[in-house]
Amino acid sequence: MPRIRIGPALPDRKSLDAEIARLRDLGVSELRSRWHTVLGRQPPPHLPRHLLFRVLAYRLQADQLGDLDPETVRLLDRSGSPEKAGQRAVSMGDTAELRPGTMLGREWNGQMHRVAVLTEGFAWNGKTYRSLTKVAFAITGTRWSGPKFFGLRDGQSKGPAP
Repeated sequence: MPRIRIGPALPDRKSLDAEIARLRDLGVSELRSRWHTVLGRQPPPHLPRHLLFRVLAYRLQADQLGDLDPETVRLLDRSGSPEKAGQRAVSMGDTAELRPGTMLGREWNGQMHRVAVLTEGFAWNGKTYRSLTKVAFAITGTRWSGPKFFGLRDGQSKGPAP
């Protein structure tokens, strides 16, 4: 009688969803412990809860459903770090070169603010502004260089005033 080779079992999507749902209910210390169990090493000490959760959820999905193919991994490796990508974007020019549809983000006082670049201005919180500087003023209540506030100019944007 010929031998029949049986492939791996198909992933059970319901059990994967349930496992990810359980991760959502874990605290930071429990997520760190789970990280060690799943990845075989301690997580970086500075990693916040939401990133611990996301990395663990990705790893569980990749283990059950398959990870990135080698060609995609090579493409991502060639693209460089997010920091270098950000530096390249800054060096490309000023706000006049921002294309409509671009989303800019900045955390201010613990809240993330996202601004959409429009053909004639910028949209934030349901309002349209003529310049990034006006958006920065609306967010902070103080005068800022809008491009600098959103990291589009040389020099780091300042944190909250002391």
